[in-house]
Amino acid sequence: MNDIEISRNTKLKNIREIYRNIHIHDDEVYVYGDYKAKIKLNIFDRLETRSNGKLVLVTSITPTKYGEGKSTVTIGLTQAFNLLNYSSIASIRQPSMGPVFGLKGGATGGGYSQVLPMEDINLNFTGDFHAITAAHNLIAATIDNHIYWGNELKIDKDNVYFKRVTDTNDRALRNILIKDKKYERSSSFQITAASELMAILCLSENLEELKERIGNIVVAKSLNNSLVTVKDLGVDGACAVILKDAILPNLVQTTENTPVLIHGGPFANIAHGCSSVIATKLALKLCDYTITEAGFAADLGAEKFFDIKCRLSSITPDVAVLVVTCRAIEENGLENLKIHIENLRKFNIPIVIGINKFNDDTVEQIDKIKEFSKSENISCCVVDAYSKGSIGAVNLAKLIVNEINKTEDLSNKEVENNNIETFNYLYPIDIPIEEKIDTLVKSIYRATNIKYSDLALEKLKFFKDKGIDKLPICVSKTPMSITDDPKIKIPNNYTFNVTDIRPAFGAGFVVIMSGNIIDMPGLPKIPNAYNIDINKKGEIEGLS
Repeated sequence: MNDIEISRNTKLKNIREIYRNIHIHDDEVYVYGDYKAKIKLNIFDRLETRSNGKLVLVTSITPTKYGEGKSTVTIGLTQAFNLLNYSSIASIRQPSMGPVFGLKGGATGGGYSQVLPMEDINLNFTGDFHAITAAHNLIAATIDNHIYWGNELKIDKDNVYFKRVTDTNDRALRNILIKDKKYERSSSFQITAASELMAILCLSENLEELKERIGNIVVAKSLNNSLVTVKDLGVDGACAVILKDAILPNLVQTTENTPVLIHGGPFANIAHGCSSVIATKLALKLCDYTITEAGFAADLGAEKFFDIKCRLSSITPDVAVLVVTCRAIEENGLENLKIHIENLRKFNIPIVIGINKFNDDTVEQIDKIKEFSKSENISCCVVDAYSKGSIGAVNLAKLIVNEINKTEDLSNKEVENNNIETFNYLYPIDIPIEEKIDTLVKSIYRATNIKYSDLALEKLKFFKDKGIDKLPICVSKTPMSITDDPKIKIPNNYTFNVTDIRPAFGAGFVVIMSGNIIDMPGLPKIPNAYNIDINKKGEIEGLS
C-alpha cells in the first residue's frame, strides 16, 4: 500500500483520547473536529514546575533531491519509544504547500510511520499558514498604503525590505512591479515558509513576545537612513490578532495513535528550519522523550537548531540522530558523512547514526556504513520505520537511551573531577557579525575564502551600528551541498559567496544570503499538483 492508502486504513482515535493520555485537561484544548486540536498556552502555568524530559534531535547527511526520510525516522522513533513504555511526543514542522504541490511532496513521514490525518496536515490543517500569510501581507499592504497617503515616515520606496508572500511555488512572482498613480517600485514575493513572521511564530513563547517581535520587524530604510519598523507603521497589534490562534501548537497522532505536536514551518535553506519553541517546550514537559527534527542536513537545520533555536530558547538537546541512507552515500560519498559527524561534534553533542532503509539497499552498502560508523566510534543501526512502524525503529530508540545514559554517567564523573564538558554553541553571541560568518562558513561549510558582493558589503556597513552584531546568524544556502554550490559535493579549497545581508530583527537573527539561493521556489516541469485530485467520496487522491 502507498502512504495515502495506509493512512486511510488506519483507525484513528478521537483527539480527546490522545490528549487525555498525555494528561492534558479538557479546558486546555480547542478541538478541531475529531482528529485535530490546539493546545492553549495556559497549560504552561500548570506545568511550570514539572521537570523536562530528554530532547532528541533528528538530522541527516546531505540529501538527495527526494530527501532521506528524517520525518519518517522521527515518527517511527517516537512510536518506538512509546512501544518500549516510555512516554514520547514528536514535535515537528507543518509542511508548506509549495513542496506538496511542487516536487518534494508532503512531509508527514511515510509508510507505517506517518502523522495523521495526512491530507489535512499537508494542506490547510488548522489555518496557521493562511494566518501567517494574511498577517504578513497586511504589513506589506500597510507599507504601500503609508507611502500613498503622504509617507510621514519618509520610507525610501527603493529600499523597502519587506516583500509579500504566498504559500505556492510561483517563479513568476520573483520579480514584480508595484505601480499606482502616485509611484512605482520593484519588489518580489517570498514563499510563506520564508516569512519572518513564520520565524517569529516559531521563536515566540507567548502572545506578548509575539507582538513585540512583530513590532521589531524592519520593513524599510527611511530617506534619512533610519530603520522603519512594523511598530512605526502601527499594525503590530493587528498582526498579533490575526495570529492569536496560530501561535497555539497543534496536536495530532501517528499511524500507531501516539501524540505529535505540529507547529510552524520555516524553510531550513532560508529561515531556521525548526518547529516552534512552544511545541518543543510543551512536549518536554509532557513526556520522557521529545523527538524533533531540523530541516535538510546537519550543516543547515542542525546548526540553526543549535545556534538559533537552542540559544534563543535556552533548551539543550541530549543527543543527535544522524539519518543516513545508502542512496545518499552513493551520491555524496562517505566523506560527506564524515564531515557531518565532525561538524556535530563541534557542538559537543552525542551522536547516533540511523540508516534509513530502502527496498533496493544492498547488504554491502549497509555494511559499509556500519563499518565506517564503527571506525568513528559511533553507535549505528538500521531503521525500517517505513515498512514496520515502531518495531522498525526500536533498535534506534534503545541506542539513544544507552547513549544518553552513558553521557550522563560521564557527566557525573566530570562533575566529581571538576572537568565538565557541556553542549556548546559554534560561536559566542558578542563577536562582530563578520567573525560569526567567518567561523560558520570556514568551520561548518569548510570554505577557504569568503567573498562578499557589493550589496552585502553595503548592507554590512549600513546595519553595523544598528544591532546586527548582537544577533546569531542564519545562512541561506543550497541544501544539496555542504558548500554554497550544489555541484560541489566535497568542499575543497573553494570560495563561499555572500550575496546579501538581511537583518531579521523581529525573529532575532541575521539572514546571510549565499550562492544562487532564492526565497521563492518554482514548480518543476511536471509538478505533484498534476497527481492530486478529489473523488466522489470527498477523498483526496495523489498525496504522498
